[in-house]
Amino acid sequence: MNIEQLRIAGLRCFEEVAIELDPGMNLFTGANGAGKTSVLEAVFLLSHGRSFRSGAKDALARRGCSALSVFAELRRGDGRSVRSGLGRSGSRWEARIDGATVPLGQLVQECAVVCFDPGSHALISGGAEERRRYLDWGVFHVEQDFLTCWRRYQRALKQRNSLLRTTPVTADALYAPWEVELAQTAQQIDNLREAYLGLLRPLLVQSTSALLGELGGMELRYRRGWMDHVDLADQLREQRARDVGRGHTTAGAHRADWTLAFECAPLREHLSRGQGKLAALACMLAQAQLYAAHHGEWPIVCLDDLASELDQAHQRSVIAQLTEAKAQILLTGTESPLAMEGIPARMFHVEQGQLSRLL
Repeated sequence: MNIEQLRIAGLRCFEEVAIELDPGMNLFTGANGAGKTSVLEAVFLLSHGRSFRSGAKDALARRGCSALSVFAELRRGDGRSVRSGLGRSGSRWEARIDGATVPLGQLVQECAVVCFDPGSHALISGGAEERRRYLDWGVFHVEQDFLTCWRRYQRALKQRNSLLRTTPVTADALYAPWEVELAQTAQQIDNLREAYLGLLRPLLVQSTSALLGELGGMELRYRRGWMDHVDLADQLREQRARDVGRGHTTAGAHRADWTLAFECAPLREHLSRGQGKLAALACMLAQAQLYAAHHGEWPIVCLDDLASELDQAHQRSVIAQLTEAKAQILLTGTESPLAMEGIPARMFHVEQGQLSRLL
């Protein structure tokens, strides 16, 4: 999968730019704050419907602009050409494929992007929400039934939470229908997540061994979000009074989490910041590799400021792996990394919201 042409309008510092990308390596250089990361952010939006930057939702639009849009001409591994676009006017988002308005889920199904950026260590050291996003993005691209099940679960969760906040009554007549729906869909989500992790584990062992071999063997530990060997509907019924006091549902698939444990670093607190970054990178590479195994093509890979995040040896290792896999790579930096020597690339310079091709 690769993007042949990318157009950005009203996003961050960009008024309107259009570039043609190489199916292999694309390097964006420029000073700090020039807008390099915003190029990757635009591509990421098409795949996730959100930015990879924390707290970026309200800051996406260019100052003074009420609308923004990202458009890409995609070339899929089977030769299909897909015109994919996402725009926002005010608070309303609109997704389009080949000129037709489509649900956001259909848009992100077409364009798969993985990203390693300076904030990626949060996947390892941050809260559970980031790890669930990572997990569910992977499940979504492997299991066709996941999105429908996830939406059913979210609807039931919203209804139960509304009851918890608006009424002190905990009668079965009010809660039981939503708790039964939550339990059924949570179990389905859990089954899909477990199946996905079963496929991901061997690839993750391989990638962590290559990047963090000094830490010894790796184990992926998964917690589903409610007590083992207990039906979620029963647990929700028993916890109603406590949940009323807290105003939200405290057990379920939305509370799931996973962690990596190494032989020489059994807790994530044992990892240095640099090791946390490498662990996050290993997760990204394993997920991309699993996507490629399932779909027959690699996702688009974004590497933001790689030279400042990794030492040269790890940079060379990652770039070599992705180049050998024939993945499309979008790489940013203040200058061309030394690890890029000898690797053909299309080069762009970013300055004050302007993009110009160098090579």
